[in-house]
Formats: sequence, structure tokens, C-alpha cells
Amino acid sequence: MTTLTLPPLSLAARRMRVMGVVRRDFAALRRSSIRVFEILFWPTVELVLWGFMTLFLQAQRVPFVVSFLLGAVLLWQLLQKASNEISIAFLEDIWSRNLLNVQVSPLSSVEYLIGLMLFSLGKVAFAVAVMAALAFGLYGFGVTSIGVGLVPFMGVLLVLGWSLGLVGIAAVLRFGENAQVIAWSLVFVVQPLAGIFYPVSVLPAPLQAVSWFLPASHVFEGMRTVMAGGALPWDRLAWAAALNVGYLAATLGLFAWALGYARRHGKLSRFGD
Repeated sequence: MTTLTLPPLSLAARRMRVMGVVRRDFAALRRSSIRVFEILFWPTVELVLWGFMTLFLQAQRVPFVVSFLLGAVLLWQLLQKASNEISIAFLEDIWSRNLLNVQVSPLSSVEYLIGLMLFSLGKVAFAVAVMAALAFGLYGFGVTSIGVGLVPFMGVLLVLGWSLGLVGIAAVLRFGENAQVIAWSLVFVVQPLAGIFYPVSVLPAPLQAVSWFLPASHVFEGMRTVMAGGALPWDRLAWAAALNVGYLAATLGLFAWALGYARRHGKLSRFGD
């Protein structure tokens, strides 16, 4: 992220830099059993809790399909972890007082962010795979029951999670370490508006209008449509993907502005003090 003028790099050289970020974070992860435990603990607790709740509802003959809720839990965890993992990867550079070292290295902002995204993708994939195995083993729910829509559903949520994570990172760069709460909690602002565990139609009309501009709401509405036997709502997915492109571009711009602000005001050297 240095401001020095450097010669152009080949694609292979940039790939090596990006993978350097991934290997660095992976090395820190595999040496910490606590971090691996944290990746799996909360998603597993939530899956088990909601899974037994759905079994209770079925036993009471409540008109509710267990797969709806379990599918919602799995996709919600993907969104939450995509947002939190990229934020955590950045915050760990602050906690270890390594952010300034990264900033003065030849690593560009784009390479650094791509490395963080790739590493968070690996952690999210690992957590979701374990949750899917538990859902099948404990409740007989297979994620493949969602059908071909599973891949675009997950893709939309992953990119949205990254966008939310970038907003949290930008907040920390702009306002300091006290803004860490934004990085942790921003994704939960989306939760009640996205219709994760209930249809968007139960929301008041003004909030339904807001939810139309949340990519996650189209994913969860589409999931329920597919699992109820309907066709995959490609129009909703296209709209969600278009929103994602706009939000990701905006959050990348916000990150660049916040990073520039932190550099101009000498904030980077004070992180971790």
C-alpha cells in the first residue's frame, strides 16, 4: 500500500502477493485452535438450536416446513460469516500492530483486499460445509434440496457480506478502534429486514420498500419459493446481483476514501497503541 512509484507488475506477481496475504492469515489460523473453534462454535450452536425448534414445531403440527428454517439458518450464517470474517482479518492486523507494516509494504490496497476476501471465503466454505453435514446428519436436511439456486443464492450473500464487512473496515479507519462495534454488528441490521426467518410480506409497507433494495431479501424469498416447489426466480436474483455490484463498488470507494483519510491524518501509526 505504499505511495512510491513502482514498475508495473505482471499478473503472476500480483497473484503471488495476493496469495501471500492468504498464506499469512492461514499460518496464523492453523496455529490457533481457539480461532478454528470460533469458526465452528456459533454456527453449530445456532443450527442445533433452530433445528430442535423446528422438530418441536413439527411435533406440535405447526404448519411449518423444517427445511425452510434450516435452509434459512445455513444461508444466514453464510452472510454473517462473510461479513465478519473479512472484518476480523483486518482487525487482527490492528490487534497485532501489523497494519502499519502492511501499509508501508509494496502490497497494493486491491491486492490486500483480494487476499482478505479469498481467506474469508475459505473460512466461510469450511464453516458452511460442517453445518451442512450436521444438518443432514441430525435432521436429514440436505442443502442440495434447494436445487440449482443454491450457487447463485450463496454467491449473492457472499458478496453482500463482503460489502458489509468493507463498511465496517472503513468505519474503523475513519473513526478509530472504537468503531469496531460497527464491524461486528452491521450485518445484524440487515437481519430483520431481509426476511430470513419469515416472509417480507409481514413487514410494514415502508420496511417492505426498504427490503426491496436488500439483495439478501431476494435470496431468502427465492429460497422459500424454490423449496415450496416453485421455479427459481431469476428476475429476483438478477436484481439482487445488480444491487450487489452497485453496493460493492460503493463500499470499495468508501474503503479507499477512509484509507486515504487515515493516511492523511496519521491514524495508521496509532492503531494498536
